[in-house]
Amino acid sequence: MAGKKERDVKTNAMRLLDALHVPYRHYAYECTEFVDARHTAAALGLPPERMYKTLVTEGAPRQYYVFVIPIDSELSLKKAARAVGTKSLSMIPVKDITAVTGYVRGGCTALGMKKKYPTVIDSGAEALPEIVVSGGRLGCQIELAPVDLLQAADASFADVAEPGGRP
Repeated sequence: MAGKKERDVKTNAMRLLDALHVPYRHYAYECTEFVDARHTAAALGLPPERMYKTLVTEGAPRQYYVFVIPIDSELSLKKAARAVGTKSLSMIPVKDITAVTGYVRGGCTALGMKKKYPTVIDSGAEALPEIVVSGGRLGCQIELAPVDLLQAADASFADVAEPGGRP
């Protein structure tokens, strides 16, 4: 790939969307380490209420679930467990993110993970024309319609977020 800047290279998430003919807008910004989503929104000039983060949980050992929620919310583990039909969930340790998803912290997305996990998008996204999620690496964001993310990630909508939390 001589001549291409690293930020211009397609990620697994973008390749998946391209293969499915899903329209999306790609944003790139300089980023070499994890920053919170409010910083990302400011760097890109995007409204924070359209920014969503991807969280990974574990139910039974090695039974993983993915949740996409607004950046200013926190995941309700009780609601999330109910949404995926399991008794309880816990967040996976940050050190396990890459091994489980194939992505680094801050670059994790529900699209194109190395394995397919049950995925839930917070139902609040249904009211928005577009949301912005990580594009699969630091410094890369993807904007798309929530229903397109739903279909591309083979996800479902459910009320799993609660106000508050860190971006």
